[in-house]
Amino acid sequence: MDRAVSDPAFRREMLTEAVNELLAGDLEAGKAMLRDYINATITFQQLAKKLKKTDKSVHRMLGPRGNPRADNILEIIKILQANERVKLRVEAHKAAA
Repeated sequence: MDRAVSDPAFRREMLTEAVNELLAGDLEAGKAMLRDYINATITFQQLAKKLKKTDKSVHRMLGPRGNPRADNILEIIKILQANERVKLRVEAHKAAA
């Protein structure tokens, strides 16, 4: 957490890796990484307020047994990008054979 507070590049990489895991189809790893990022930065309470949900609801959806809807994940990513003042984008790479 200390590094996330003091190192903007590290925070951006945390967020980027979380989104990459989600895009790769590893929902569990992506949610865990998002939880780490949220705890180290915006907090669940602030994120829930921006989502107009309870923090308990946000904890549940990103928890190990949570199954968030795509619109919720996308809204979370949108808020986290704004909080970090970055805009993530998808870049296509040819998969190894």
